Amino acid sequence: MNRFTFKGLLAGLFLACAFGQGASAAEISGIKLDDTVKVAGKELKLNGFGMRQKFVAKVYVTSLYLPEKSKSFPEIMKMDGPRRVAIVLMRDLSSDDFGDAFMNGLNNNLNNEEKSKIVSQISKFGEMFGLLQGLKKGDVLHLDWIPGTGTQCEFNGKKIGEVVPDILFYNAILRIWMGERPVDSSLKTALLSGK
Repeated sequence: MNRFTFKGLLAGLFLACAFGQGASAAEISGIKLDDTVKVAGKELKLNGFGMRQKFVAKVYVTSLYLPEKSKSFPEIMKMDGPRRVAIVLMRDLSSDDFGDAFMNGLNNNLNNEEKSKIVSQISKFGEMFGLLQGLKKGDVLHLDWIPGTGTQCEFNGKKIGEVVPDILFYNAILRIWMGERPVDSSLKTALLSGK
């Protein structure tokens, strides 16, 4: 191999490494997000991510992982395969405050008939928040839809609460951030933007 070919090879490797680093993971407020995650043995792609802010305070970073990227919320609700919402806390919250925010999000996006279909599942989920002593900055919550199993939650890598079997419930959770009355309209845009 002559020295020009070797230099060309080195330059190519350098560019490949530089490109690979630039394309690897998204980041927001110092929180690095994986481009892909595995849920139930399937690889999911980062669809979008954003910051939940209340007034000027940063509350949490949310990211949405899907089998295929989509900008259509109705399409996302009909998708086959697993899905994940990941939440990284940006400040300390009591489990009561987090649970209340969750319930408000559901109440704002479901009518009474829709809630009546999943009331027992909402109750099970509420019990899960009671298991948490509180949420600290940096804590990570995963809300996974696993086909054939249901909604499974992980807190800092450990499964918590009971599995909730109905897809209607998981889609109700998604509506908190992407429904007609989302908790934060700019966060909805970010989750559906593919950025």
